[in-house]
This record gives sequence, structure tokens and C-alpha cells, in this order.
Amino acid sequence: MAVVAAGGTGGHMFPAEALARELNERGWDVVLASDKRGAAFAANFPAIERLSLDAATFKKSDPIGMARAAIKIGLGIMQARKAFKRLKPWAVIGFGGYPSYPALMAALGRKDITLIHEQNSVLGRSNRQLVKQVDAVACAFPVLRMAPAEMEGRVQVVGNPVRPDIRALYDAPYPPIDPTIRILVTGGSQGAKILSETVPQALALLPVSLRINLHVEQQTRADQIDMATKIYRDAEIDAEVAPFFIDMAERLGRAHIVIGRAGASTVCELAVAGKPSILIPLKIAADDHQTYNAEVLKAAKAAVVIREDDVTAEKLCSEIRTLIEGAALLPMRAGAAKSVARPDAARLLADLVERTVKRIKG
Repeated sequence: MAVVAAGGTGGHMFPAEALARELNERGWDVVLASDKRGAAFAANFPAIERLSLDAATFKKSDPIGMARAAIKIGLGIMQARKAFKRLKPWAVIGFGGYPSYPALMAALGRKDITLIHEQNSVLGRSNRQLVKQVDAVACAFPVLRMAPAEMEGRVQVVGNPVRPDIRALYDAPYPPIDPTIRILVTGGSQGAKILSETVPQALALLPVSLRINLHVEQQTRADQIDMATKIYRDAEIDAEVAPFFIDMAERLGRAHIVIGRAGASTVCELAVAGKPSILIPLKIAADDHQTYNAEVLKAAKAAVVIREDDVTAEKLCSEIRTLIEGAALLPMRAGAAKSVARPDAARLLADLVERTVKRIKG
């Protein structure tokens, strides 16, 4: 049995879910450890049990907040210890985010086998505190920034596990342009306001000869749906606008161009699915990790990256127009995205889990 511990965001939970499914297929039972936010992403998580652990984040400049966080983290560690005493896990795998910290701390205190997977190209703050203590470390990107020097050569690059429906897109061809061009706009879990506002404005600036062949599917903030819908309607652009799409894999599969943030899951899913993209990294992301995530697709000529401070409707319109008018090159950009993909990340990470358990338990 394995405990998979992950922060309560899609960026942490989706890779954790992909690993859990791979371990299930190998005969492992999986327990999920997260916080209350994680429940929003755990409806289909293949776990025999779910642990909700107390946890908190803090700023070093806020001593009162640090004290409160320390109390909550301590409670979370005690909750995890009690659960682990009953569960007796073979391994505890942390995916980062502050809810994973109590689980890993409890496991280290019990001398359980521990592993960390870092989804981003910059080692996260929770993982940074524990990386030298765990038994194995895996990462998604070829370069793991802010890792301690002594970890060089000890980190295994496996990629970012993606869900089976996303993994299936790796084997699918790029959709034909006939002549409709489908644009998928994703919001990300944070900072979607700029996309909700600017993307409709940018597309409305395109010449009518291009607008008439567009089909847009945009994930947007609930309070901005009416505004985006009106802009598209006034520009005579065929568009579907919603706060959330439950069939994201299907929509990603038929998209020709994707516009979104550059979270680790987004970048890796775009690579696996082979999608040309325009990425706007979240400016306030810790240690600017989204900019570093996006570099992989940018270097492969699969993505255009625009700094958030540089985003205007006119700038975004220009980049979109270049891609549409050069539509004959989109399949090549799609192939470039797949060239940096690691579609079997879940299998590779599960292999590492089993090798680590075998090495230590004998």
C-alpha cells in the first residue's frame, strides 16, 4: 500500500492521480493524503481511503502567521502518524504543496520509505525542505532549479504523470484544418482574469476573414462569462464560454491552438497532446517557475511565450494571427511539442517507487 500526498490544486493532484492509477494496475492499494481543497479534484481519485491533513503556508515576514502555521502543521503531522500507524504504508510519495509536508514529515519520523516528485522546473518550497532526507527524488523537467548541489546525479527525470485520457492523445494525429481552426483557452487555477479579459478582445481584433473560420472554447472566470460571450457575439466568433469543462481531454484533442498559463501540468499535457500554444506564465508564481516551465516548449518551437506584463489585446492578436496565417506550420509545431513529451511518466515514476521499495526492503 502506498500513500500519495499532494497539495490541493490540480497541478499537484492530477499527477498524483495518474501515479495512483498506475500503481493500482500493478496491484497496489493507494491512500490519498491532502487537505480540504484537494477534495475538489479527488472525485475520481482511485484511493481506498482519503486523509484530510491539517496544513498551512506562511510568510517569513509574518511571525504570527508562522506560529499559527506551525501549530497546524504539527497537528497535520500527528494526524498522519496516527493514520500511518494503522495503515503501515510501503511507501509515502509526496507531490508537493504544503499539505504534502505533514505526510512526509510523519513518514520520515517513522522511517517509512519516502519519495518526492517535483512537477515544476523549480523545486517547490515544501519539497525543498525535505529533498535531502527522502529515499528518492523524481522530477518532470530536464533541469531542476534550486535543488541542493549535493542532489546532482540523484534526481531521476521521469516527466509529469498525466491522466490516461490525456496520455491517449499522444498517439492521436493532429486534427485536420477544414478550414475551421479550433482555439482552446484554459484559465489555470490562479490568475485567470487576464485571459478571461484579453483573449476575447484579441480575437475580436482579427480581420473578419480569419474570425469567420474560428471556433473558440474558453474556460473563464464565472463573473466574466457574460462579458466574454458578448465580445465573441459582437465579433461574430463562434464560441463556447464556461467556467469549467469536464471533458477537457476531448477538447484538447480537437484543438489546433491552445492559449493558457504555464503550470507544470499544462505544459506537460500540451507536450503529450502535441498542441501548438501561446503561454502567459503567471507573474506571481513562486520563484517564477511558470516561466521556466514554458521554456521547454518555447525552445522546441512549439510555444510562443508572452510575459504577463507585456500582454495586451493587440500583442496577443498579433501572435494569434501569425499562427493562424501560418496554419500550414501548425502540424510541425505539434510534432515539436511531442518531441519533448514524456508520455510514460506515470509508468517511470511507478518503476522508481517499486525499485526504491525493493532496494530498501530487500
